Amino acid sequence: MNSFQEINSIIEDFSFFESWEDKYQYLIDLGRNVPTMDTCLKVDKNKLKGCQSVVYFSSIANQDGTIKFLANSDAAIVQGLIGLMLKVFSDRTPQEIFDINLDFLEKIGLDEHLSPTRKNGLSSLITAIKNIAKQKLN
Repeated sequence: MNSFQEINSIIEDFSFFESWEDKYQYLIDLGRNVPTMDTCLKVDKNKLKGCQSVVYFSSIANQDGTIKFLANSDAAIVQGLIGLMLKVFSDRTPQEIFDINLDFLEKIGLDEHLSPTRKNGLSSLITAIKNIAKQKLN
């Protein structure tokens, strides 16, 4: 599925739920499906700065020119946000990553329903993803 299809699927999934309690539960469920990072990657240099929760973040360059992102958190909703971002950004080319329109976050209501600290953490994750894509383009 390309990023556009993935984003449309996410928007559709979120619109299915009426309450934010259900949407948060959906996020938590997304987080449960995120593969656990190998413990050798859970080191200080892979800790994402700007997050209140502990978030480990790494990437792998795939043979086909795409980038696979790996991330884990100790907090359920943050892990769900990671799951959401991995669905959108992981296994894409650097150019595809830059072309992704993030207005879907507003469409699904996350901009209004995340605490300031979670918004900062999400922003840090997106920045880290884009920085790695930028390195691969250069």
